[in-house]
Amino acid sequence: MGRSSLRTFVMIEVIVLTSLFAIVPTSMAQLRQDFYADVCPNVESIVRNAVTKKFRQTFVTVPATLRLFFHDCFVQGCDASVMIGSDGGNTVEKDHPDNLSLAGDGFDTVIKAKAAVDAVPECRNKVSCADILVMATRDVISLARGPSYAVELGRKDGLVSRASDVEGKLPKPSFNLNQLNAMFAANGLSQTDMIALSAAHTVGFSHCSKFANRIYNFSRTNPVDPTLNPTYASRLQEMCPRDVDPRIAINMDPNTPTRFDNMYFKNLQQGMGLFTSDQVLFSDTRSRPTVKVWAHSGQTFYTAFVTAMTKLGRVGVKTGSDGNIRTDCGAFNP
Repeated sequence: MGRSSLRTFVMIEVIVLTSLFAIVPTSMAQLRQDFYADVCPNVESIVRNAVTKKFRQTFVTVPATLRLFFHDCFVQGCDASVMIGSDGGNTVEKDHPDNLSLAGDGFDTVIKAKAAVDAVPECRNKVSCADILVMATRDVISLARGPSYAVELGRKDGLVSRASDVEGKLPKPSFNLNQLNAMFAANGLSQTDMIALSAAHTVGFSHCSKFANRIYNFSRTNPVDPTLNPTYASRLQEMCPRDVDPRIAINMDPNTPTRFDNMYFKNLQQGMGLFTSDQVLFSDTRSRPTVKVWAHSGQTFYTAFVTAMTKLGRVGVKTGSDGNIRTDCGAFNP
């Protein structure tokens, strides 16, 4: 290779490397597992103890906290902006119709964990609500006998919370695979990540109104969604008759509703996905192979789930002056 060609090659290589480094968000670079080692070294055990106490009071703590984390990260990133309460003026994320069904136990879990952290003098006002939510989510999954994993920390709390920002940012129960993939891809998540995160429906509950169309008004020729297991559809009709209060809730996983496991995928194989967006993961041939693998191997699913949760926790992270550490998770600092 001539000197001129070598110079050109080196210049191209430098440009490529520079470009690669440029696409790594600085916010992601800030996150690390030992972020609070110097200012609040026992933060993870403090949060875990508070979350465990809340879990012992009600299992709803698990799905409520997990869903809160998901709804937070998908709207303006993982910055605890979903926790800001209404002040009687501008509507906040929490006020959007898609967030009205968020269970209060999720908010309460973070608030109590924050209080426990701030009760330690060296930790007071040093740990963000966004990070506490991430830790609490990991802890409730572990308490429900799911995987335990290390979390990245270093997020700041967001300075903005608007209901208008929620519109079109959260998946609907009626979504097909293309719609799911597009929404998750917008947050840097792959189809594999999407399928893994969907399995959060292995715990928790849903209101009858969210799936009533599948058991009563699916189409003119098929009142019941044909992808539903007939026996399961009949059971759903018994629990959610036409004239029942639409706010009545049932378990999303009819078999192991209080355990974070791979039963979600086994249910899909039997036509027992509660939402269209659940069952489509098995109905669509593009996602079916993944469902089959994870139905067979819970450990393989756990590995993929931890990877997806880690990636989700990096979405829209706030750093520097883009955020702060709230003294009250439900209100912006004065």
